[in-house]
Amino acid sequence: MNSKTKNMALTAVMTAVICILGPLSLPIGPVPISLGTLALYLTVYILGMKRSVIATVIYILIGLVGVPVFSGFSAGPAKLAGPTGGYIIGYIPMVIIAGLFADRYFKNYLLSIIGMVIATAVLYVIGTAWLAYSASMAPGAAIAAGVLPFIPLDLVKIVVAAFVGPILKTRIDSAVNSQS
Repeated sequence: MNSKTKNMALTAVMTAVICILGPLSLPIGPVPISLGTLALYLTVYILGMKRSVIATVIYILIGLVGVPVFSGFSAGPAKLAGPTGGYIIGYIPMVIIAGLFADRYFKNYLLSIIGMVIATAVLYVIGTAWLAYSASMAPGAAIAAGVLPFIPLDLVKIVVAAFVGPILKTRIDSAVNSQS
């Protein structure tokens, strides 16, 4: 199997992982806690920034056409236009920023964590701005609903991804290369 085929297959697999973990969520208000961000953080390590963006866009398109891959097994254009749509669209810049750090500082845990924290902050800004607009919420209320409850668990996800991501990448690369 050539390198291009392996890259496409691995991108498809990671898109599937995002689609499997993304719907798993805990509804705590207008914005649920989802495993989607953990899947995206790990995807960044495994695929690198460019292919992670591709996997993320494919994931969003799959949900957009009606496959229930968004939090709570939801889907469709109404989901993207709804209160949490900004968080879903915010996955793209999040993956770009986290990917830039992961590509450059692959085994530097501290810099990788800093990159994911910055990426998540950008996700929060985009998602919360859209939440405030679409739900007619005051900025403080949107932050209380769409950011504050998520910080502790997102930090845990970031730390887990920073330690597990490089291990998965190394093992997957080893397995894929041994098949050549």
